[in-house]
Amino acid sequence: MLLAVGAGLVVAGVGEWRVGLRIVAGGLGAAALLRLVLPERDAGMLAVRHRFLDVGILVGVGIALVLLTGSIPEQPV
Repeated sequence: MLLAVGAGLVVAGVGEWRVGLRIVAGGLGAAALLRLVLPERDAGMLAVRHRFLDVGILVGVGIALVLLTGSIPEQPV
């Protein structure tokens, strides 16, 4: 998760901000999947609340990030 967010922020900082934010959203989706399948003792810092609440929040933020990224119109340079 941290590597995906870090990579996404680097890509976004270099100039391809839409791609970078989609990488971050993908990292959130991967974290949601891991939280769903890993046992409580192996989930580590992904286990903050109840399992389905954690998964719902991670998926919701990931989807919102993709939708918001796609809704911003392209700006002339």
